[in-house]
Amino acid sequence: MKTWPLLIMMLLLLALTACDRQPSRKPLEMANAVYYWRTDLKLDSTEHAFLAQYHVKKVYCRYFDVVMSDDGTEPKPNATITFSDTLPDSIEIIPTVYITEDCMHKPHADLAEKLVRRIWQMNETNDIKNVREIQIDCDYTARSRKTYYDFLRAVANSSVFTHHFSLLSTTIRLHQLAMEAPPVDYGALMIYNTGDPRKWEERNPILDYRDVHPYLQRLDQYPLPLAAAYPVFIWIRDIHGVRVEHTVEAEEILKVKHAMEAERKDLSRTIITYHLDEDNINRYKPETYEEIYHH
Repeated sequence: MKTWPLLIMMLLLLALTACDRQPSRKPLEMANAVYYWRTDLKLDSTEHAFLAQYHVKKVYCRYFDVVMSDDGTEPKPNATITFSDTLPDSIEIIPTVYITEDCMHKPHADLAEKLVRRIWQMNETNDIKNVREIQIDCDYTARSRKTYYDFLRAVANSSVFTHHFSLLSTTIRLHQLAMEAPPVDYGALMIYNTGDPRKWEERNPILDYRDVHPYLQRLDQYPLPLAAAYPVFIWIRDIHGVRVEHTVEAEEILKVKHAMEAERKDLSRTIITYHLDEDNINRYKPETYEEIYHH
């Protein structure tokens, strides 16, 4: 008779484990992708042409941010996108939500359910069809990791997600490769914002191979499938009254890409550029984009 409590506990543990997304190195599909990070989905002719020219299959579209309320009591949505345009039917849209790290300093009841329901309602309102994935972007730290991972589990197990979505992904910063992998289907490895902004005169804070190199050894052992996201943007700052522009030379992007793929070949399968914008498109030659998207 004493074995019954133990058996019940084992069954409960198995049930909880079954609800969690287990790390798997199943390769991602071959796909070119972009992030879209503006507050209105409205593409010009250059951007439409870019999607067609480079056979972009996926657009990771920022739907809204989640930030702490002014009184610091609870998270709230911010900077919600509007949809003035539509994407071609051949392109999959992936709703992406950026959550500030301080939102994960403690659990917030129903946050996961509210977030997924808001995404689903935005899709319904704007007649956005065939959405199967949600991506969450958060620069979680050792302090916020557990709360964030619990939040991801809650997203995946929410009633709206299980009825309307099938894939959950999250962004992975290089420093997060040292942590336990999050409970998602795959990660989007952010290969940018790698440097210390305070040391901008020494190294490019957007991307510098010297900042990436220490993390290369962790790539092959990381248990999640990984997409690779590369920077094509400009960062303009005012430093002591002086305008400073940060961009990354094409040679540096490609040097880092080749080094990453030498350590982990499947990083060449799903490739994302951050982010879709006419100025970013014109910043690099077509042959640079062809090499970035080379599988």
